[in-house]
Amino acid sequence: MKFLFPIVILLAQIYTSLRIWQIIPLPSLWKTVITILYNTGFISFFLFFAFALRQKQFISFEVTKILYELGTSSPFILLYLLILFGILDIARAIHLLPSHYLLNSWIGTLSITGLMLITFISGNLHYHNKYREVLHLTTTKKIARPLKIVLLSDLHLGYHNQRKDFAQWVDLVNQENPDLILIAGDIVDFNTVPLDYEHTAEEFHRLNAPVYACLGNHEYIDNIQSTEAFYQAAGIHLLKDQFTILSDYGLALIGRDDRTNKKRKSISELKQGITNDSLYTIVLDHQPFHLEEAEENHIDFQFSGHTHDGQVWPITYIIDALYEDGHGPWQRGDTHYYVSSGLGIWGGKFRIGTNSEYIILNLD
Repeated sequence: MKFLFPIVILLAQIYTSLRIWQIIPLPSLWKTVITILYNTGFISFFLFFAFALRQKQFISFEVTKILYELGTSSPFILLYLLILFGILDIARAIHLLPSHYLLNSWIGTLSITGLMLITFISGNLHYHNKYREVLHLTTTKKIARPLKIVLLSDLHLGYHNQRKDFAQWVDLVNQENPDLILIAGDIVDFNTVPLDYEHTAEEFHRLNAPVYACLGNHEYIDNIQSTEAFYQAAGIHLLKDQFTILSDYGLALIGRDDRTNKKRKSISELKQGITNDSLYTIVLDHQPFHLEEAEENHIDFQFSGHTHDGQVWPITYIIDALYEDGHGPWQRGDTHYYVSSGLGIWGGKFRIGTNSEYIILNLD
């Protein structure tokens, strides 16, 4: 089964390449050039993983960035071309569309090119327009005062979300004057090489509130030790299967290790150390699986990320099918949840039918 997905992707790439060749009304030489250019992104995806996912910079930062942008944009371009050509082929098969619109056709070529440009340019603009989500929760527990907490997840800092991008996000967070900043994992995209190259850790020190975070699955892709060293350099309080008592706020905060670690502790084990039941208890858990655990252990609030809300439509439907809560607020019993679509993004900078968000939790 593990080989099925790459085979499906390869077949989809061949199918869309063939359709591109057929629809372009140009001589064979130009058809070949355009088809090769289309497949450059597909090839770049594998080149990025071959050369960039190491703790040593084998090629220049700028070249690696280009490989990343081209390579990780290609799956989304492939998805939408597959949808478009699939719809057109079905329409042709049931005689709703004349065959000549898909063969050496300027109308077909310009129509598909226009739709793709509109979709991805608007998706890129929408990605850069960060969405501010406000969540208001009340509690009978004695917190120190009404609290304003900024919730972030899935920053995916690296070759595409660079220090200059993160600097803008820091400004957004600081405008809120929060009491606390909580990050639900995937701060690092693939490894810390680009973060060390740009000294991104320094940017975290501009945040005007304490930062606590758990790990995500992306922190485990390359070198977890380098990631933890980056957290420390950034001044992030990492909770890796740990809890801390924030007595100044009246909070107990639990940070779970990512479920990549099959031996991570359960919420029940982590909560045993919290002897004061009057504290408002928050769990940070990157991947929102088994939400019943938080409810069974009388957790007040759990914050997660990971899903990206599918990142682009129609993957959102798959996310909704896979998770009890794929995105947004949720409640089980007295336990509240929020699953974030993420402030950053994995891969190409496109948000189509989803938002890049940061959450303002007002707790009183």
